[in-house]
Amino acid sequence: MSMIYGKRIRLRAVERSDVEKFHQWINDPEVTEGLALYLPMSMRDEEGWFDGLASRPPQEKPLAIDCLEGTAWRLIGNSGFFDIDPRARSAEVGIMIGDKSDWNKGYGTEAMGLLLRHGFETLNLNRVCLRVYSSNPRAIRSYEKSGFILEGRMREAVYQRGAYGDVLIMSVLRSQWDANEK
Repeated sequence: MSMIYGKRIRLRAVERSDVEKFHQWINDPEVTEGLALYLPMSMRDEEGWFDGLASRPPQEKPLAIDCLEGTAWRLIGNSGFFDIDPRARSAEVGIMIGDKSDWNKGYGTEAMGLLLRHGFETLNLNRVCLRVYSSNPRAIRSYEKSGFILEGRMREAVYQRGAYGDVLIMSVLRSQWDANEK
């Protein structure tokens, strides 16, 4: 797959040189507050994750998110599809803007738009879904801007900081995405 370009960002294959930055982000409690990760990860664990990517199907390999600064690209996060069901043509998507200095700048929304275009136009998906914690209104707003619709709520399905919280299921169908793109 070649790179996928947006107005201010691009999605590209993850490289070994990205692992150190990923390791830094996934050990930051503010970054992982919205992720399923909750235990510290060693650099060896992160390198093992990277080494395991070689055996994953190409369409399920994560994509790095870079933003353009002047004439250079800077890594700000990662994203990708997983649990792809080829018969139903559905997949789950995940995204992390790990560089906190780039939060609230619309990069996540732009990246999700590129992911949806890739999912529907390249991977020929019919449905893309995600899970988001109800305690993460910034992410929920971003997903809604990208066309995701609330499908359901898994009550008290996550345990964080001594309390249970709900997990929301959101999705976009290709027909909805096509209508929004026209």
